[in-house]
Amino acid sequence: MRAGIIPVKELISDAIAMVSTMFPKIRMRRLRQPGIRNLVAETQLSPDDLICPIFVDETIENSVEIGSMPGQYRVPLDAVADEAKEIKDLGIPAIILFGIPETKDEGAMSAYDDDGVIQQAVRSIRSGTDGLVIVTDVCLCEYTTHGHCGIVDYARETVLNDPTLPILGKVAVSHARAGADIVAPSGMMDGMVRAIRTALDIDGFTDTPIMSYSAKYCSCFYGPFREAADSGYAFGDRGGYQMDPANSDEALREVELDIAEGADIVMVKPAIPYLDILYRIKTAYQMPTAAYQVSGEYAMIEATAAMGWLDRDQAIYESLLSIKRAGADMILTYFAKDAARMLREDFGASTTTI
Repeated sequence: MRAGIIPVKELISDAIAMVSTMFPKIRMRRLRQPGIRNLVAETQLSPDDLICPIFVDETIENSVEIGSMPGQYRVPLDAVADEAKEIKDLGIPAIILFGIPETKDEGAMSAYDDDGVIQQAVRSIRSGTDGLVIVTDVCLCEYTTHGHCGIVDYARETVLNDPTLPILGKVAVSHARAGADIVAPSGMMDGMVRAIRTALDIDGFTDTPIMSYSAKYCSCFYGPFREAADSGYAFGDRGGYQMDPANSDEALREVELDIAEGADIVMVKPAIPYLDILYRIKTAYQMPTAAYQVSGEYAMIEATAAMGWLDRDQAIYESLLSIKRAGADMILTYFAKDAARMLREDFGASTTTI
């Protein structure tokens, strides 16, 4: 053995000896007692962290429950302002709107119609609810007959990136014109943030922030959303533009590009299966970072709780806390209203596990 090199076994032995001298003088459980536990909590979850999604349906007159997302509803236009007010009254600072239009076509024309479903919803909420931040989803999938997030070449069964960009710009401007506070492009088109930033600036909306779905993975966890937003696709899948679940470094490249193009907030979607991605992005860029606890994550907890296999409230709390702990500054979640009620009752301070 070369001089100066300490054998591994000796290092381990020294470490064990050091630990053994710490106990019983050092007892980690001292700080886990009721009351004290909350004083030393490293992560705090608040209603201020939450963004509540709303599905606005132009084709219905009464709210319709979403079968695969029990407890979630499509809301008609004339009820969306009341829904938004209820959310605000719970202490939730922001909503994000998804639209189900009356008409669809190949070019998603209703997506940027000033009298489109989202545009009408924004104006209705704005006129009746002060102080609520309105975020709008900027994507084409709900507005196209084929259900993809951009203009399609049917011959090649592919989504065309560059022809989609000016349409996304039009959508964002129409939302801002209606009164949206933040626009959130979710289509994962290369260059979408730059195209939207340019369009907004040209039309005078220089102060409208962009929340980009920067690291949006091609995930099975979006399944219930297809029913909720009526956005199933006619062919293939979205693997040609959404990220490969196997990739991590690529997510950092996506975020870096979006920041360079003008994104003000970046997002990871889904949340729970991609906490490592969320942590890496927040650590690397220190940008305002969102995470989307998506429909499949919601449905899993609801279904498992319905079977009696876990405590629903604790599962909601723990899942949201883990997202916050991993680095999210804001969480888009279908549990927003339930979580706000729980947090108002100081649920986190009273939870115990065995």
